[in-house]
Amino acid sequence: MIRMLLRVLGNEYAQPVRRTVALMTAAAIAEGLSYALLVPVLRALFGTTPGDAWPWLIAFGAAVAAYAGLRYISDLAGFRVGTTLLHGMYNRIGDHLARLPIGWYSAGRVGEVSVLASQGVLQAMGVVAHLLAPFISAGATPLTIVAVILVYNWQLGLAALAAVPIVAGVQLWTGRLIASGDADRAERDHESTARVIEYLQAQPVLRAGGRTTERFSLLDDSLQEVQRSSRRTTLTVLPGVVGLTLAVQTMFTAILALGTYLALGGNVGAVEVLTILVLAARCADPLLSLADIGGKLRGARAELARLDALLHVEPLPEPTEPVEPKRHDLRFESVVFRHGDRTVIDNVSLDVPEGQRLAIVGPSGAGKSTLLQLLARFYDVDAGAVRIGGVDVRQLSTEALMARIAIVFQHVYLFDGTIEENIRLGRPGASTADVRAAAAAARLDEVIGRLPHGWETNVGEGGARLSGGERQRVSIARAFLKNAPIVLLDEVTSALDPVNEAAVHEGIERLMAGRTVIMVAHRLRTVERADRVAFLEAGHIRHQGSHPDLLTHPHYATFWPSVEVAG
Repeated sequence: MIRMLLRVLGNEYAQPVRRTVALMTAAAIAEGLSYALLVPVLRALFGTTPGDAWPWLIAFGAAVAAYAGLRYISDLAGFRVGTTLLHGMYNRIGDHLARLPIGWYSAGRVGEVSVLASQGVLQAMGVVAHLLAPFISAGATPLTIVAVILVYNWQLGLAALAAVPIVAGVQLWTGRLIASGDADRAERDHESTARVIEYLQAQPVLRAGGRTTERFSLLDDSLQEVQRSSRRTTLTVLPGVVGLTLAVQTMFTAILALGTYLALGGNVGAVEVLTILVLAARCADPLLSLADIGGKLRGARAELARLDALLHVEPLPEPTEPVEPKRHDLRFESVVFRHGDRTVIDNVSLDVPEGQRLAIVGPSGAGKSTLLQLLARFYDVDAGAVRIGGVDVRQLSTEALMARIAIVFQHVYLFDGTIEENIRLGRPGASTADVRAAAAAARLDEVIGRLPHGWETNVGEGGARLSGGERQRVSIARAFLKNAPIVLLDEVTSALDPVNEAAVHEGIERLMAGRTVIMVAHRLRTVERADRVAFLEAGHIRHQGSHPDLLTHPHYATFWPSVEVAG
């Protein structure tokens, strides 16, 4: 468990974790040794001179106080290390997720990661803070007490020692029984989480179609599977819990019977037998707690295994010797890109001279947005190369590549914060004057003027308190503030009302001025302002050239009426 924890987190956390484990082990051993003083205490109390018990009682009190202090220090260390591990894990997950290919983020994985990053991380990292101390105590304290019993009476000590492999065997048997149940329960939990997210996101469509009841039954089926899985897990755990209890009670009864036999035979005094029974009883409580602790540790281990699998997903590789391009012309050289078994882009070659605009048009599913994503290196090509200034984007560091590109997406996501905070994502260190100028260039200032709190207006999660056009203006202002030499536009006006479309178009025209631009377009007036047009169909470039020249091709000329009607 500890090895897996350190593998997931990294070796830099090994030393504090080992130190904490050592402190917890010392505290558990100190607890067991303190019980050794019960033997002389009880011997004196039941002897002819009970007053002789006072020195031993004082020593016992001092030992318990020392144990309590050591336990406090070890528990405090556990909480501190647990908090450090939690912070480190969130940082590592965040850094890793930021380097994964965008294509990895399917709808199912988003739900899975959201559960893993909340409940999963807390459960896994809580091992050091909450589970490690009682687990070590449940193992080390009984073993120490057994050693104490061996010192006082070897026969009873061997009897107590015989319980160790039996209890360990029951624990291993229980663990094997539960392992499959835990995996099934985790799978059902992730499935139900995905169903809940799907149900909530699909509410507008489901209500419009009058199919909420049918959809609820799908969610209900998923939740019932969780219930059935929980019942199966409980029934699987029950034999192990009962078996552990029976094993502990049986061994205690065996020690009682052996002690009685030895006392009746005169081989050991009744006081010694009573004392050893008290010590044996102190072994029972931590041993019985192993069932509950073991279940929690198995759950934490399962979450650690999922975290380990997530962190082993291969990110896009970073160049060992990054190259900085001197120009900002763009080139696609015989690019091939596959998504699963499907070839999305097939042998595409394009050139965009620095400072010019290329419009990419074509039917839905042709691969238009994919070309932008390949340029931004959301994915790596399977063959060919994408170049900026003659340099393959795979030879640029992620920071250098993103510094050269400003992207305005069709669907804009805004973070829960103020408008100014969302604009500053383009350049966090920008001055207030620069932020205001970017907003004015995107015609966002007129939106801010009519909002109740102006610049301090909170946009809500995802920008829910703004309209689609207003969110687009924030996105354009963000791109203005970034002031990157390359601009990628992905159908930014496809779902806007006429007023917002006109404002966004004006902002886009200002943003494109003097920059190298690739835009996925479906409006004729946008295409007419491009220097070149590439008509993409089924992953192939069917035609490319200026818009007037391409109108001589019937296939291209007949494409526009259908698009304009659909728009």
